[in-house]
Amino acid sequence: MKTFEELGVCEPIRKAIEELGFVQPMPVQEAVIPYLLGNENDVIALAQTGTGKTAAFGIPLLERIDTSRRETQALVLSPTRELCLQITDDLRDFAKYMDGIHVEAVYGGAAIEPQMRALKKGVEIIVATPGRLVDLMHRGYARLEQVSNIVLDEADEMLNMGFSDSINEIFESLSVDHHTLMFSATMSKEVERVAKKYLNNYQEIVVGSRNEGAENVNHIYYMVNAKDKYLVLKRIVDYYPRIFAIIFCRTKVETQEIADKLIKDGYNAESLHGDLSQQQRDLTMQKFRNHLTQLLVATDVAARGLDVDDLTHVINFGLPDDIENYTHRSGRTGRAGKKGTSISIVHSREKFKIRNIEKEIGKEFVKAEIPSAEEICKKQLYKVMDQIVKTDVDDEEIAPFMQDINRYFEYIDKEELIKKIVSLEFGKFLAYYAEAPEIEEVKPDKKEKKPQSDKQKLQNKAAKGYKRLFINLGRRDGFYPGELMQTLNRFVGGRQEVGHIDLLDTISYFEVPEKDAKKVMIQLSGIRYKGRTVRCNDADEGGKASEGKSPSKPKRQKKDNWRELIRSSEGRSQGKSKSQRGFKGEEPDFSEEGWAMRKPRKKKK
Repeated sequence: MKTFEELGVCEPIRKAIEELGFVQPMPVQEAVIPYLLGNENDVIALAQTGTGKTAAFGIPLLERIDTSRRETQALVLSPTRELCLQITDDLRDFAKYMDGIHVEAVYGGAAIEPQMRALKKGVEIIVATPGRLVDLMHRGYARLEQVSNIVLDEADEMLNMGFSDSINEIFESLSVDHHTLMFSATMSKEVERVAKKYLNNYQEIVVGSRNEGAENVNHIYYMVNAKDKYLVLKRIVDYYPRIFAIIFCRTKVETQEIADKLIKDGYNAESLHGDLSQQQRDLTMQKFRNHLTQLLVATDVAARGLDVDDLTHVINFGLPDDIENYTHRSGRTGRAGKKGTSISIVHSREKFKIRNIEKEIGKEFVKAEIPSAEEICKKQLYKVMDQIVKTDVDDEEIAPFMQDINRYFEYIDKEELIKKIVSLEFGKFLAYYAEAPEIEEVKPDKKEKKPQSDKQKLQNKAAKGYKRLFINLGRRDGFYPGELMQTLNRFVGGRQEVGHIDLLDTISYFEVPEKDAKKVMIQLSGIRYKGRTVRCNDADEGGKASEGKSPSKPKRQKKDNWRELIRSSEGRSQGKSKSQRGFKGEEPDFSEEGWAMRKPRKKKK
């Protein structure tokens, strides 16, 4: 393995990184640094989070800065505010012994005026989130004409978060002879598209394998009934007494709900999701990074770009629909050469997702047995005993109180005293697991069922006590189970119970209790979703629908259309002629009987 000196890193930077504990280059640094220092090609580097990427691109960026020019020469784009600040701090640390280099972070969710003042003074390197940078460009404070090097860190995440338009505008503002470096955990189609559009004669550097999972991460899963998922989560947390983890949930509502349950049950947990203010998110992250919070319950979006040292576990409280999201989740642990574990709590219908992820990341999941009450209690007992034995005692500090302590415990023998001390710390686990409910472990069939085809989903029947509903939104609309739940919670109100969900490309089916079916159809029909008008019908009344053809509308919706026509006829009062309103001849009969007797207009040949 080469040293940083052999890679061509200058002495001031070597001195700074040695103080930071950099001894030997990590694989991604050994592959990327000499290439960027000695070549003029653009680069795509595929490497997992936590592999030392910031130093891999940051050191060459600093080496290429001309300190005689007080203008922006390098730009780093990141998907989140948190990652933006981390990169800025790292670059400043690397440049500690370099004179004349100014690094400024610009990001949304904070006052723009201080950022404007900093850019006005002149900075050599800008680290930015795309949206805020475009805003500063429009205001004339961020000038990118002299930028010779641009880095897209976590490029796949930026594109997944919808920054494509901002990134396009930023690239159009750069000079023709700039160089581009893209870092990404996965080589998605979006990343390839951007590479082909903006990178010239680029070199692909792969550390590990394309789209593989983090090297030092073990992947295990527990298969349980949906109703037992929270109970299993508690057992996992109790089984690993020194756990320091992020628990990923699919929706903001679920995230807050799980965090509230954990806090109520006495765990050191906090939530992180988009409904929190930026100030709340910053405080939560600061506490988590300082290990003041043990469990962070988060959504994928809130935790993107999150860099936390010594994370022992990532827990998936249900698998994401997108395999790339799983890669990013699991990559939060097992960083910087350390071991980590990614745990997934799944039910039998998610088994096919496990297989799909295994194929994509090239790693095998291990099915784990749910820890028993006895195993958990042993683990917790050993933790208490270890804490007692390893507790440092300050003799001088405690000496004034020893006489009273000895007198108090004079008539209690050593064995009894030990029992009392251990019970004080360990008693809550004994009490809980003495009455803990049994958890039934789901055993998959020997012949694993393949995921249903869209044709089979169309033919599914509702479970007993449930009504199967149709909605004219599907995967192409970005309509996944999490989106469905958020839509129901927003428009129907409360915690709407939902049964099986079948997603197709352009339409979907879902089950709700029969007593709620009418309410759900009324509340969802007519709302707008990403510019589309939503229709929600009884799937049975609609007949056998095929994808792309929605079921026929029930009578209730015909009445709604009839009322809509009545409202549209009010255009007459605004001075519109019959032809402008779309009517010819006599005024139509808008009574319900007249609507029913209406004959369809013949089409002109």
